[in-house]
Amino acid sequence: MVRRNTRLDLVRSYALRNGIRSILTPVERFLTIEAASGIVLMVAAFIAIAWANSPWRTAYADLWRIPIGFNFGPFGFEHHLDFWISDGLMTVFFFVVGLEIRRGIYSGELSDRHRAGLPLLAAIGGMLLPALMYLVLNFGRASQVGWAIPMATDIAFAVGALALLGRRVPPAMRIVLLALAVIDDIGAILVVASFYSGSLAATGVAIVALGISAVFLMRGIGIASRLAYIAPGIVIWAGTYCAGIHPSLSGVIVGLLTPVKPSRVVEFPDNSKERVTTLPRPNTKMASPAERLQNALHGWVAFGIMPLFALANAGVPISDIDFAGDAKWAFLGVLSGLTIGKPLGIVLLSWLAGWSGLIALPADVGWRHVAIIGMTGGIGFTMALFMAELAFDPGPLLEATKLAILCGSVFAGILSLLAGRCVLRSP
Repeated sequence: MVRRNTRLDLVRSYALRNGIRSILTPVERFLTIEAASGIVLMVAAFIAIAWANSPWRTAYADLWRIPIGFNFGPFGFEHHLDFWISDGLMTVFFFVVGLEIRRGIYSGELSDRHRAGLPLLAAIGGMLLPALMYLVLNFGRASQVGWAIPMATDIAFAVGALALLGRRVPPAMRIVLLALAVIDDIGAILVVASFYSGSLAATGVAIVALGISAVFLMRGIGIASRLAYIAPGIVIWAGTYCAGIHPSLSGVIVGLLTPVKPSRVVEFPDNSKERVTTLPRPNTKMASPAERLQNALHGWVAFGIMPLFALANAGVPISDIDFAGDAKWAFLGVLSGLTIGKPLGIVLLSWLAGWSGLIALPADVGWRHVAIIGMTGGIGFTMALFMAELAFDPGPLLEATKLAILCGSVFAGILSLLAGRCVLRSP
């Protein structure tokens, strides 16, 4: 009996050890890539601003207006380069976001309601208060439509800011920030789908339904090749475009449809101690399709697509910005929402939930850590720029808003670094 219990304990220990590894490894890999990506994003944004304010500013503006498309008999499809970046390549970005949401809900930071309580309420506070502050300043103006811009958090810059604080940041604090950013992304996706998409066209909705049905059918008959799913993905993209939904959201749809269960299962032997202790480590073939796709694409998104999007959208010709009229209020709304609304919303709703007993802080995370998370939440950048492009047509409102995003994100990043070095102690 003792020998049998020993074998069972070994099996359970192996399962627990590798179960923990299966959760932590994707998170650690994700955070590492995002932290490094923040540096590349910062360089791309700096190049864009310098280029847009240099003697070659005309070349910068003309580059993104290059027409790209194709013709096939009577059918043709042509758009400017900035469309293919924002509506084409960013679809891959949203696909990875969808994969991360799917993983987080299934087996990650959002899979347990006790662990998800703090980031969920913090994210809700961090979305509601900035939007409210913007609306207070812009109510009744043409700029009112940009209320969602200061709601977003840029995970790459936020994780990068925490990485600069080194060992002052406990692992649980990074997990809370990651979960908050994932929930933020869910909120942003819902806002884009609900408020920044046109009226739905029945034909487009039918095409989307056809693409989704094709994915389920292919999954049902056991098609495992990732390349095979590109075709229904393109169908879904075309359907969202025709339906009046922002086509990049098709990436989220496909990401959420991706299986999260591993295609192979580890069998634990129960008849030999030696066989238990010599089991091989799980390999990538045992990872789920969602995890394999995320591993394959995350680097391309973090170091290619996001910096390219920043290069195309962060170039604000500062000398040409006109703060007359509504542009001034849009600027103030975004700036105050990111620098004041975000941290206050995150901290206040988290504190109220903790005071009322709805949540409990994770081990090694105190209210000073929550305050730093709130400050880093004010780094909006990528998603905020994306929202601004959807909310405003090219012109003074868009340029003033972009400048506010850049200023607010820089201020939030510097403030979080200074505050972190002052209030967080090194172990």
